Amino acid sequence: MQAIQPSPTSSHHDFDFLSGQWHVRNRKLKSRLDGCTEWDEFDATQNMRLVLHGIGNTDILSATVNDQPFEGMTLRLFNPASRLWSIYWADSNRGVLEPPVLGSFTGDTGLFFTEDVFNGQNILVKFNWDKTDPEAPVWSQAFSADDGITWEWNWYMYFTRM
Repeated sequence: MQAIQPSPTSSHHDFDFLSGQWHVRNRKLKSRLDGCTEWDEFDATQNMRLVLHGIGNTDILSATVNDQPFEGMTLRLFNPASRLWSIYWADSNRGVLEPPVLGSFTGDTGLFFTEDVFNGQNILVKFNWDKTDPEAPVWSQAFSADDGITWEWNWYMYFTRM
């Protein structure tokens, strides 16, 4: 994976739009990197707040998925020296802090990448944030098993401010 460079406008204010309480409609592939075309859909709530005098933020996503309680936690940190965001994720299913995705926003689009392992296979992970409408932003996630030649989009989150 190439070194990730910040956009010229990268700022610790990039995620300010996400502050507050949200209803989140989730659409997630039932299985990944195996040609699956079936989706699980579920609703969630999320509450995001700024931390560390605005160079970070954290949120909790709460839902019921397949009749089971689910909670996810995100920590986003802006590094003033590199001008890159690091986004960390953990959830109640795995109890593991995932490797951070790194990136920045260019205008209303944020792109974030990392290398990871999924089912024993080396993959690239991409997050896309679209804040064209800051009252209804969209987050999406894709995996690539071929060094970024192709991407499987496997999770979408559609936010509506509460």
